[in-house]
Amino acid sequence: MVIGVRSFELHLAAAHSLKDKRSVLKSLKDRLHNEFNVSVAETARHDVWQSAELTVCIVSAQRRHAESVLEAVDHFIEANPLCRIVDTATSFL
Repeated sequence: MVIGVRSFELHLAAAHSLKDKRSVLKSLKDRLHNEFNVSVAETARHDVWQSAELTVCIVSAQRRHAESVLEAVDHFIEANPLCRIVDTATSFL
C-alpha cells in the first residue's frame, strides 16, 4: 500500500476577502474529490486571503497509480483560472 501526499502553495489573485478565498477553495476541493477520489484539506495560511496551502492525499495499491493521480490533480489545478500554483511538495509513505 502506498500513500501519496502532495501539498500545493496557491496564489488566489481573484480573492479579495477571506469569503472569496473560502468560496474558491471549497469549489476546488469539491471538484478534486469528485473528479479524482482524493482527500483534500486546506493545511496552512488560513487567515491570508490571497494565499492558500492545499494538501491532496491518495491511498493506492501501486505507487505508479498514486503518482499518475497526483500528476492529474496538478494539471487540473494548473488549468483553474482562479488560482496559480506557486510551489509543490510531494511525498510517498
